[in-house]
Amino acid sequence: MEKLDNTLTMLKDLTDAKGIPGNEKEVRDVFESYIKPFADELTTDNLGSAIAVKTGDENGPKIMVAGHLDEIGLMVTRIDENGFLYFQTAGGWWNQVMLAQRVTIMGSDGDVTGVIGSKPPHVLSPEARKKPYEIKDMFIDIGATSKEEAESFGVKPGDSIVPYFEFTQLKNEKLLMAKAWDNRIGLAIAIDVLRALKDEAHPNTVYGVGTIQEEVGLRGAKTSAHLIQPDIGFGVDVGIAGDTPGIAKQEADSKLGEGPQIVLYDASMISHKGLRDLVVDTAEENNIPYQFTSMSGGGTDSGSIDLTGNGVPSLSVTVATRYIHSHAGILHRDDYENAVKLLTAVIKKLDRETVDALIKA
Repeated sequence: MEKLDNTLTMLKDLTDAKGIPGNEKEVRDVFESYIKPFADELTTDNLGSAIAVKTGDENGPKIMVAGHLDEIGLMVTRIDENGFLYFQTAGGWWNQVMLAQRVTIMGSDGDVTGVIGSKPPHVLSPEARKKPYEIKDMFIDIGATSKEEAESFGVKPGDSIVPYFEFTQLKNEKLLMAKAWDNRIGLAIAIDVLRALKDEAHPNTVYGVGTIQEEVGLRGAKTSAHLIQPDIGFGVDVGIAGDTPGIAKQEADSKLGEGPQIVLYDASMISHKGLRDLVVDTAEENNIPYQFTSMSGGGTDSGSIDLTGNGVPSLSVTVATRYIHSHAGILHRDDYENAVKLLTAVIKKLDRETVDALIKA
């Protein structure tokens, strides 16, 4: 691979960092290191969501741009007498993408490598081989021969288990493969929106937020939005890509490279019509490509932000990503960069008069 440019280096640092729900500190440190140069203030809520503040007009509305720090992972719950680890999922895992995958246990004496194991198919009945292997029957092998040896490695119940995968630029250099695009790409967007506004006038105060525990119920967005009390909320996250074999258009029709997704509907929120219309109009005015998407399941931080206080007009802007909630997702660099352009252009329009009109729309 050729030397990474500054943007790719940031994306690598964000995605290589380890942080499951409830243990996001390593990711938060990376996020804060990149967003700090563009913020007037950096703080956290009491649960650990990171909040960077960039003031344009202190009397203007408050705009929240939230990506989440956490990635799906596992947590050690038990070590058996032979040194094998058992676990609780943290976030939504599909059992068919888990077996034989390498993981990292964040132990008290440093990282420990393991692999998700199961019975080999050779000892299963023909009927059992045809069925997906259940998560409850999986375990993690760290090469220990006893419970005492596993403990001597610094592993104990409660430790985080994170998918292992290194950031990779594919042969088509616009396509980027990594673990945890869900949702380190949202963090990158929040960072780059504040970067784009650094020397620009904007009629509001912008909050670039890295929220915790999104994957287990949009929790950090609740606490951080309660602290900020925003007037407008944007959740930035990944969305479903429909450009791989076997996906029908009515299931998902977004394609990598054809622009950020404007989410119309998901299980957490119906997007605010006035804000949605403003975002679409802004994209059209600036010739920024975009795609519409909707999801009957799943949600984003917008679903918590819009229920804060008396209600916050909110919208999710997402980046189509293949193979989310697995060890390796793929997205398109142009979609990420166009998401930054779109949100930056919209934020410049969000003065008090415009926001008040949106609320009444």
